[in-house]
Amino acid sequence: MKYIPRIAAVFWILLVVAAAAGSPASAAMPVSNVQTITKWDMLWDGVPEEGSIPEPPPDKEEWEPVGSNEMAGNKPPGSSSAWIRMVLPQLAAETPAILLENIYGKHVIIYKDGIIVYESFQSYNYEQNKILLPLDREDSGKRLYIWADSRLERLGISGGVIVGEQRDLLGIMIRKDVFDIILGSSFILIALTLAICSIFLYKPNRSVMLSLSAVILSVGLLIVIYPPFLFTFYREYAELYLLLFDMALFLLPPSLALFFEQILGKILYIRRFRKWLTFYSIACFVLMIVNWLTMDRYYQLYYWISVILFGLQLMVLLILLMVASLKRAWKGDRDAIILSVGCACFAALSVSELLWFYIRQGHYNLFLWKWGVVGFVISLASILARRLAENHRQVVQYSQELEMFNNELQRSEKMEIISDLAASVAHEVRNPLQVTRGFLQLISGKEEGKNKDYLQIALEELDRASNIITDFLTFAKPEFEHTKVLHIDEEFRHIEGIISPMANLQGGKITMDIPEGLATKGNSSKFKQAFINIIKNSIEALGDEGQIHIRAYRSGDEVYIHIRDNGEGMDAQTLTRLGEPYFSNKTKGTGLGMMVTFRIIEAMDGRITFTSAKGIGTEATVRFPAASSNSAPES
Repeated sequence: MKYIPRIAAVFWILLVVAAAAGSPASAAMPVSNVQTITKWDMLWDGVPEEGSIPEPPPDKEEWEPVGSNEMAGNKPPGSSSAWIRMVLPQLAAETPAILLENIYGKHVIIYKDGIIVYESFQSYNYEQNKILLPLDREDSGKRLYIWADSRLERLGISGGVIVGEQRDLLGIMIRKDVFDIILGSSFILIALTLAICSIFLYKPNRSVMLSLSAVILSVGLLIVIYPPFLFTFYREYAELYLLLFDMALFLLPPSLALFFEQILGKILYIRRFRKWLTFYSIACFVLMIVNWLTMDRYYQLYYWISVILFGLQLMVLLILLMVASLKRAWKGDRDAIILSVGCACFAALSVSELLWFYIRQGHYNLFLWKWGVVGFVISLASILARRLAENHRQVVQYSQELEMFNNELQRSEKMEIISDLAASVAHEVRNPLQVTRGFLQLISGKEEGKNKDYLQIALEELDRASNIITDFLTFAKPEFEHTKVLHIDEEFRHIEGIISPMANLQGGKITMDIPEGLATKGNSSKFKQAFINIIKNSIEALGDEGQIHIRAYRSGDEVYIHIRDNGEGMDAQTLTRLGEPYFSNKTKGTGLGMMVTFRIIEAMDGRITFTSAKGIGTEATVRFPAASSNSAPES
C-alpha cells in the first residue's frame, strides 16, 4: 500500500511534463520566416525495376493537384510508386530548409534541378518518413520532385510541408514527437514499477496488478514507437522497434480483457473472447516470427491478419468491455462507474479513429487515441488503488476481529477449565464446611467470654467461604432451574430495596428511570444477583456525594439497561480485563463476583459492555432479548 502514493505522484509528474512538452502551445511556438506549402501535384508511376533510379517525368504529363488536407486516390492497377512536385516559395531565411512532416514510402528520392539531393530506403516495414532538407536562397521559385515507392495502399504526403529557418524547423520536427516519447516512456516506467511492486502483494492482487502493468506497458510501447521519431534519429534499431510494436499490440487485448475480468468478475462472453484473443495473439506472434525469418515473404498476409483483422477484434473487445462496465455501473458498482468513464473516453476516441482509419484505407495518422489512453489508464490505476485500499481496510478489520476472537477463545478456555475445577472442588468442600459450622454453632452456645467471640468470628468466616463456594457453583453451572418472564421495573425495585442501605452508608444515592412494560426471560434470583454485583462495584467506587443512575429502555428486539456512576473510574487496561478469572482491583476482592455476573448474563442470552474514564466514572450497558410482558412462565 505504501508504494501506491509514490507511483501516483511519479505518474502525475511525468504526465504534466509530457503535457507541457507536447501541448499545442509548445508545438506551435512562434518562429520567424515560416511558410507553409498547401498545394502540390501528384503523378502515379509504375513498379520500378530493382536497383533502377527513376528520372523526373516531363511536365507535359497529366499531374493531379493535391492539397495538404487531401490524400491521392487509390493506387491504379500495376502501380506502386508516385511522383510529387511542388514549387518552393521565396526563401528569406538565412539558412533555409523544408520540412516534410510525414511522407509515406519505403523508398523516397528528392530531386532539385534534376539532381538527387535526398534518398532514403527502408529495409524494414515502416513507411512513415519525416524529412528535413536544407535549401539555398537561390532555390526560391524552383520545383522539387519527390518520388516515393510503397507496397502499401497509402502513399504520398500526409501532414504539413513547412519552409523556414533550418534550426526552427528542427525544433518543430523534434517537438512534434517529444510528447509521445515522454508520455510513452512514463507509461513504461509506471508499468515496470507496478510489476515490481506486485511481488509484495498476495496472489489475487498480484494478478490484477500484473495484468494492469501489461496493459500500461503495451500502451507505452505503442505510443513511443508509433511516431517516426525513433525511425528518424535512431534508424539502426528500426527492426527491433517494429518487433516490439507488434508484440505490444498482441499483448494489449488479452491483458486488457483479463484486467476487466478480474475487476468486474467472470463475465462469460468476455472470458470466452479473452481466450480467443489470447489464441489469436499467439498465432499472430508465430506469424510475425515466420515473416521475420523469411525476410518479409508473407508480409501482405501478416499485415492483413495482424493489422486489419486484429484491429477489428480490438474494436469488438472495446465495445464488449464498454457494455459490461455500463451494466455493472447501472447496478451501482463504483469500480464499474470509474471503469465506464475511462472506457468511454478510450473506446469513443479509439473506435472512431479506427473507423476513420479504415474508411480512408490507412491514409490517416492516429493521434486522438493517445488522449483516450491517458484517461483510460488513469481510471484503471484508480480502480487498482481503490481495490488495494479496500483490501488493506479488510486486512486491518480481519486482524482486529482475529485478535478479538483469540481473546474470546482464551477467555472461554480459561472459563471452561475453572468451571470444571470449581464444580469438582465446591461439592467436596461444601459438606465438610456445613458440618464444621454446625458443631461450632453448638459449641458457641455453651461458651462465654472471649471464646464465644472467637467462635463467632469462625462462623462468619465459614459463611464467607460458603458464599464463595456458592459463587463457584453458580459460575460452574449458570443454567437456570426455573425461568419466567421478568418485569424489569419490579426486579429493580427489589434490587433497590436490598442495595440502597449499602449505598446510603457510603454516602451515595441511587436513582432509577425504568418504565413499565419492559420484560425479558430468565431466573429472578440470578438476575438480581448479577445486577447486585454490578451495583455493589459502583457503590464501592463512589466518593463523597456519589450518584448511581439506572435507566432502561427497549430498542428493537432488545432491552437495554444502563448503570452509570460518577466514581473513580478505570483505565483502559483494567477495563479490558473485567470478567477475567480471579481479576479484581479491590484489595480483598476475588474477582468471582464479576465472573459470575458475566456468566449469568451470557446464560440469559445477554451481553454486557463497560465504558469508563479515570476520575469520571463508569457505565455498564447490559442487553437482553426482549420478551412480551404477557408471556407465560417457562420451566
